[in-house]
Amino acid sequence: MLVHTICIFNPAQEVKLTMAARIYNFNPGPAALPLPVLEQVKEEFLDFKGSGMSVSEVSHRSPLFEEVLNDAVARFKRLLKLPDDFKILFLQGGASTQFFMVPMNLLPNGSSADYINTGSWAKKAIKEAEILKKSCNVIASSEDKNYSYIPKGFSIDPSAAYVHFTSNNTIEGTQWASFPETGGVPLVSDMSSDMLCKPFNPAPFGLIYAGAQKNLGPAGVTVVIIRDDMLARVPKDIPTMLRYTTHSEKNSLYNTPPCVAIYIVQLVLKWIEDSVGGLEAMERRNREKADLLYGFMDAADFYRPTAAKDSRSLMNVTFRLADENLEKKFIAEASQSGLGGLKGHRSVGGCRASIYNAIDLKAVQSLVDFMKAFVDTNG
Repeated sequence: MLVHTICIFNPAQEVKLTMAARIYNFNPGPAALPLPVLEQVKEEFLDFKGSGMSVSEVSHRSPLFEEVLNDAVARFKRLLKLPDDFKILFLQGGASTQFFMVPMNLLPNGSSADYINTGSWAKKAIKEAEILKKSCNVIASSEDKNYSYIPKGFSIDPSAAYVHFTSNNTIEGTQWASFPETGGVPLVSDMSSDMLCKPFNPAPFGLIYAGAQKNLGPAGVTVVIIRDDMLARVPKDIPTMLRYTTHSEKNSLYNTPPCVAIYIVQLVLKWIEDSVGGLEAMERRNREKADLLYGFMDAADFYRPTAAKDSRSLMNVTFRLADENLEKKFIAEASQSGLGGLKGHRSVGGCRASIYNAIDLKAVQSLVDFMKAFVDTNG
């Protein structure tokens, strides 16, 4: 871990303090942001674009902020190669609010939707639909093996309003390598933890949602990508703020949006597009990181990845050691070595390295080097 020294002056004396610099941040969310983005935020925060105001003070209805918002929308559409019939919304409430907004807006009474249960977040989405007394059919589940794999070979109801799935499971460390074939039934997906990690065909999707705090930006904003034909389903007898049409008709400016979070998302999109080189380049970068980490663990026979090989996540690498005491020692010593956020989710224990878009190969190599040294002293 790098360190730097700063000088603090007071009337009596000069005091030198040695402070820790940035660690390698493997937290699952809020997660690491690209350093160039953070540096630009720091540069612009007090005086945004010569306005004499912080971006946190600029009116959301000013040309300055609308330029930020519209640029974020345009960059999303370019990166994902979205057709013209998709709208980009910036909402609040996290993906957890989308768990009930989706069935509230898109699942009419008398219809049913298909859900695929691959872990904790999928279960929460199913629960919210059931609270609304909506008809949801769980057509596949990996619960029988502690959500360690992505289900295959399930049947989809051709009359279903949509098929809902979680594209990447942060807690269990699994990810869809390819998306379900639905025969024309719209896909709805929670992509909170792998949005923009690789290219995909958006055409089968009626709606995609993603809390920003894992792979897109800071906590506080949720991106919703919705197709026009899905907007046509939205009923008028639900609360105004919970209608997708309310936000699509006002370009996400019906009320005051989370301006700072949207601004940072826009900078992250710019970084992906202009610095990384788009989603094809991002996928190569992400696969290189994942291959390095999984390849080492498979060869070391000391760390045990928890996900089936054909279901392993590019974003969240979950693994166990021989026992919990050894895991605690691993996490503590890693933290002391400048490798943070490696504790597994409290519901499953173990260890987890979240290697989102902002994490570079150098960080993963440093983790692997530490893991090798830990084997040498504890193997």
